Amino acid sequence: MVKIFVGGLRPDVTELDLVMYISLRAQVNTIKVVRDKVTKRCKGYAFLEMTSLAEAEKAVSLLNGEEYQGQVLNIKVAEEVAPPATTYVKTNKSFQKKRPRV
Repeated sequence: MVKIFVGGLRPDVTELDLVMYISLRAQVNTIKVVRDKVTKRCKGYAFLEMTSLAEAEKAVSLLNGEEYQGQVLNIKVAEEVAPPATTYVKTNKSFQKKRPRV
């Protein structure tokens, strides 16, 4: 699975409308529109999971810069964020995980 970032969305966008628009050009597995916790309105971006890197690149090449509901879309392959490294500290007779400070 490959995630893509979709930016430039209107606050009133729905998951169904967005996935229908994108799935005409590339196969979409899942969609997550990021919403404000209080108002439940879209914050302007979403993440989609595509079946393969080829599908993700196809969606980016076809849709980046296109107009959708009066807004210009900004679409790119999302960068994977590596989890923070975990170190182990020996205390007495056992090892304990020590998470790094962020």
